[in-house]
Amino acid sequence: MDIWQVLLIMIGGFAAGAMNALAGGGTFFSFPALLAAGVAPVSANATNAVALWPASLAAAFANRRALRALPLRSYLLPLLAASLCGGLLGGLILLATSDQTFTRLIPWLLLLATVLFTFSRPLARCLNRSASSSERPKLGPLGLLGQSVVAVYGGFFGAGMGIMMIAALAISGRTRILEINATKNLMSSTIYSVAAITFMLAGAVHWLALLIMLFGTLGGGYCGGLFARWLPEVWLKRLIILLGWGLSLFYFYQVYG
Repeated sequence: MDIWQVLLIMIGGFAAGAMNALAGGGTFFSFPALLAAGVAPVSANATNAVALWPASLAAAFANRRALRALPLRSYLLPLLAASLCGGLLGGLILLATSDQTFTRLIPWLLLLATVLFTFSRPLARCLNRSASSSERPKLGPLGLLGQSVVAVYGGFFGAGMGIMMIAALAISGRTRILEINATKNLMSSTIYSVAAITFMLAGAVHWLALLIMLFGTLGGGYCGGLFARWLPEVWLKRLIILLGWGLSLFYFYQVYG
C-alpha cells in the first residue's frame, strides 16, 4: 500500500471519528476513503463496519442505565433476536454480493443514507413529540418486522441505520426518547457485532486498511470530543449533508454515467 493510500485512509478515518463524535455521519468519510484507496467495494464496506464496531459498543455501554426500565422478555429480547438474525442475514447477503453488483448499488445506498440524514432532525422532532408518554412499550408484529428490516440493512451497509432504527422503534411502542435512543444504541451494537464477526470469519476485512482506519478514528473521536463544546453542530450537519449529496451524485455519474 502506497503512502498516499495510507494517508487517505487515515484522514478518512480521522474525519469519520470526529464527525461521529460531533454530529454523526462518519460513514460518508470513511467508506469513500477506502474506495478511493483502492479497497474492493465489498471489502471496503466490511472493513468500514468493523472499524465502527468499537464505537457502537461504547455507545451501548454508556446508555445502559436507560435500559433498566424496559421489559426484558417482552421487549428487549425479541428486538435483540431480530437484530442478531437480521444483522447476520445482511452480512451474509453482502458476502454473497459480487463487487460489480455492490458497485452498482453504492449510489443508491449513499442516496438513501443521505436522505435519511438530511431529514433526521424533522423526524427526531416528530418522534420527540409522540414519544413523551410514560406508557410501557409493547412490541407488536409490525415493530418486530421493522427492526428486522433495519437489521438486515445495517448488516449489509449500515449508513443511516440509526435514524431508520429510531423510526422502527417508535412503531414498537410509545416510550421516552431517551429510552428509544438507548435501545437504538444497544441494537446497533448487536447488529455491528454479528456483522463484524461474520466479516472477519469470512476473510472479507482488509486488515491493513482496518488498522490504519482505527488509528484515524481514535484520533478523530478524541479531537471531536474536545471540539464538541464550541463547534456549531448545525454547520457540521450541513457539511455532511452537502458531502452526502455530492458523493451520491458523483457515484451515480461514475457508475451509470
